[in-house]
Amino acid sequence: MTKLSVNVNKIATLRNARGGNVPNLLKVATDIESFGAQGITIHPRPDERHIRYQDARDLKKTVQTEFNIEGNPISKFIDLVLKVKPEQVTLVPDSVDAITSNAGWDTIKHKEFLTDVIKTFKSAGIRTSIFVDPDTKMIEGAQVVGTDRIELYTESYAVDYEKSKEKAILPFVEAAKKANELGLGINAGHDLSLDNIEYFAKNIPNLLEVSIGHALISEALYLGLDNVVNMYLQRLK
Repeated sequence: MTKLSVNVNKIATLRNARGGNVPNLLKVATDIESFGAQGITIHPRPDERHIRYQDARDLKKTVQTEFNIEGNPISKFIDLVLKVKPEQVTLVPDSVDAITSNAGWDTIKHKEFLTDVIKTFKSAGIRTSIFVDPDTKMIEGAQVVGTDRIELYTESYAVDYEKSKEKAILPFVEAAKKANELGLGINAGHDLSLDNIEYFAKNIPNLLEVSIGHALISEALYLGLDNVVNMYLQRLK
């Protein structure tokens, strides 16, 4: 079964809109775990507009499942991850002013940088994953830089799913096959939802984990958080 890691950035966004501590991020994360999710993901950005760096430190004491911190490995982020020591760090090449992640790594162009950063995290006992487009050359490059896993950037799948899910999935199937050949673990995330997650999970060989935030929290506004988490778990079986 593919594991579900819930990204709680949107909970922090809602909290920050009014100040104070409502909704309580730590309680929501604990509740999500109690509903059956197998992980909690956060993506702190330098301006801390949603997840704050202190949130990462506080969640480390609270999360009982897998804790995944993702972000661009600038020095501030690297220091945070090394201090918190989550089970997994996911490297994402988003710019400082990015609204959300919008591209995977060019693992060939950034070979030396990624190799050094990954070595730093792995030496601290932290599993590494890097955000990549469904491009076999980039996945070959990911294997060269020494990452444990890749996270397939699934926006194009989500956009094209309604037009033709068969065509939308093809590059991801090829990417997954290449990752399997190279011994890389496979995660996935970005714009996956209750509508498209089941088809994706059933067609990607050896999909270990999906990280879902925006869609899941949005769906929970109508269907309830407990219910939505379990709906995802059913689709991932």
